[in-house]
Amino acid sequence: MADMKYFLLFMTLAYNTALISQEKKPLDYVNPLIGTSIKGFGEGKDGGGTMPCVGPPFAMTNFVAQTRENKISEMPYVYEDNTVKGFMATHQPTVWMGDYGYVSLMPQVGSLRLLPNDRALKFSHKDEYLRPNYYSVLMQDGEQKIKGEIAATSRCGIFRFTYPDSMARIIIQGINITENKKSFQGYLHIDTQSREITGYNPERMSSHLGPELPGFKGYFVIQFDRDFENFATWNSFRSEPDINVKGTDQYGARMGSYVEFTTRMRKKVLVKIGTSFISIEQARKNLEIEIPHWDFDEVVNATGKTWSSSLDKFQIQGANEDQKTIFYTALFHTMLFPREFSEYGQYYSPFDDKVHQGVSYNDYSLWDTFRALHPLLHFTHPERVGPMIQSLLQMYREGGWLPKWPNPTYTNIMVGTHADAVIADAYIKGFRDYDINLAYEAVRKNAFQPPNHDTEKSWGDRDEGTLYEARGGLTYYHSIGYVPSDRTRESVTRTIEFGIDDYCIAQMSKSLGHAEDYQNLIRWSTNYKNLFNEKTGFFNARVFNGDWTPNTQEGFTEGGKWTYLFGAMHDINGIIDLLGGKTAFAAKLNENFSSNHYRHDNEPGHHYSYLFDYCGQPWKTQELIRKLTSMENYRNAPTGINGNDDCGQMSAWYIFSVMGFYPVTPGTEVFALGAPQIPGITLKLSKDGHEKSFKITANKLSTINKYIQGVWLDDVKITSPFITYSQIMQSSHLLFEMGPNPNPEAFISN
Repeated sequence: MADMKYFLLFMTLAYNTALISQEKKPLDYVNPLIGTSIKGFGEGKDGGGTMPCVGPPFAMTNFVAQTRENKISEMPYVYEDNTVKGFMATHQPTVWMGDYGYVSLMPQVGSLRLLPNDRALKFSHKDEYLRPNYYSVLMQDGEQKIKGEIAATSRCGIFRFTYPDSMARIIIQGINITENKKSFQGYLHIDTQSREITGYNPERMSSHLGPELPGFKGYFVIQFDRDFENFATWNSFRSEPDINVKGTDQYGARMGSYVEFTTRMRKKVLVKIGTSFISIEQARKNLEIEIPHWDFDEVVNATGKTWSSSLDKFQIQGANEDQKTIFYTALFHTMLFPREFSEYGQYYSPFDDKVHQGVSYNDYSLWDTFRALHPLLHFTHPERVGPMIQSLLQMYREGGWLPKWPNPTYTNIMVGTHADAVIADAYIKGFRDYDINLAYEAVRKNAFQPPNHDTEKSWGDRDEGTLYEARGGLTYYHSIGYVPSDRTRESVTRTIEFGIDDYCIAQMSKSLGHAEDYQNLIRWSTNYKNLFNEKTGFFNARVFNGDWTPNTQEGFTEGGKWTYLFGAMHDINGIIDLLGGKTAFAAKLNENFSSNHYRHDNEPGHHYSYLFDYCGQPWKTQELIRKLTSMENYRNAPTGINGNDDCGQMSAWYIFSVMGFYPVTPGTEVFALGAPQIPGITLKLSKDGHEKSFKITANKLSTINKYIQGVWLDDVKITSPFITYSQIMQSSHLLFEMGPNPNPEAFISN
């Protein structure tokens, strides 16, 4: 009887546990703290560079608790911090980029403290609650506690502050420049009758990397749910703030205001912020459209439903709780950028400093995201693919070139012009809802036209000034077949990456019937071979006269000779031939991984684990995917992404890899098969208005059974370790049969 009693108790607990797990939705599994640690996975490695922002997918403005004064190389929220300095409306996309047009608020009781470090309040992570649609934290202000909560829409936020019985205060920081850029002057106005504070912030932290924009401003309208008892403006620049208790207007590079209320009768204070890049009037209009009421919980629920509609497109079966959290948090991170930049039929363009009609997106981390993030959006958000491409074309039309890393205008960050790959890849996969003729004109210009003064400048990542480089060194690439290291910096990387883009454009030109362009582009796409040094067995830098440079690590971007050895992702067979055939290629790949040359924390090698598919050893790819998707690189913890997430690229790699396939070569429909890491994943897909389900099943998947024994697509056996986008969109079931041993005959027809 005792045994039966314990059995029934066990079964009841198991049932309740299963029920609780069953009731959890994908949104419940998102952990916005993953990637927020400043620490990396090891010495010399970066943290994830993410932040626990609140708002819907691809929001124009992110709302977040601010734990430090953000700048280029520092995010506004860092997990290791233990104080809150503000509740911020930010546009900083990632740690290596700058914020722009921001504004922040901070609740306060007791003595007046205006500057960020002075007003900071202590908090503990155990007093935080985080979801993409809601954030709350309990902060300590002396002996008293203040609760701060955030909900948000795409362009607007609503804060709820709960105070003790006292005179409550909210500090507004309209701009926060402490050095070098005092020429940026923000503005703020207090309207007591309307319970409103309006203003603008013209700062762009990356302004030194691009053109001047006299008309750029981040506008804001801040509304309160009660009258002000007291108010003042303040101004400070490297000194104690100058407070004006009578003034309603303030200009300055580090300035703001504060308002006070009595909270003895009503402790909760609600504050709404509307943001805009067009005008104060547009910020107010955005607020009227997106949050016309004072119902905080309604905003939480509405944004939660928006997230659920996106996250619910993936249903996973058989995963443990940590896997579910890592998966859905990665999916969350792939739905933040590029950000919306238009405001109900209008957008401000940072490329000609004017307002236009239309839809716009911005903050494209193209050097990173052309690899996996944009191909993933073809499945998760196909309705946004065309508008995102059209936005790039608008930048071309208004500024003269497609951007490399708009933040929000030209920045000269990274090398190559990978908007070419993004556009051509979407075109080849059938996305055509944008100006195709303009698209080809734009990518063709990148490939055929060197930047102004190309041979007079050495160029280089993050070169300052207003001259946009596009493909710096293209003159030499065309004339001598490579970018020479004594004329242009990062020469090897440029040569390889120009070839990737040329190959992608070539596929588009072939489809459009531009035969001569196609021949030139395909020929140029093999220029990388001119830098293969048979003596060293690597791609090495050469000077203009053809000599090799003595330093075999010279000429690379964020890496060295191993980082780019397999970098010509558009011509894997060409690399195989250079290295002496499939056996030699596989040996070099093995050395790359076994000798720890591979760095998953940076993007150039993200396709390397899939290259064994191309040389007849797909089981090694399967081994590597198991290893690389493990806790070695992805964890359910603040230090949870091995390297900067780079606007979703690290996360997109993970999503593709646990599904079992990856887009190695852009500009094609082909995906290389890896090995699924979750027993079941069902995708809700749509194309041209038609919806369908696509199920991925990994039979017998386990810790031991990590090798593919066979793959079937709708009951038809796959006879090579590759599938195509069209096959996925036209099929309903991808079945992997898994086993404990490598199977060299897994892709041989029965």
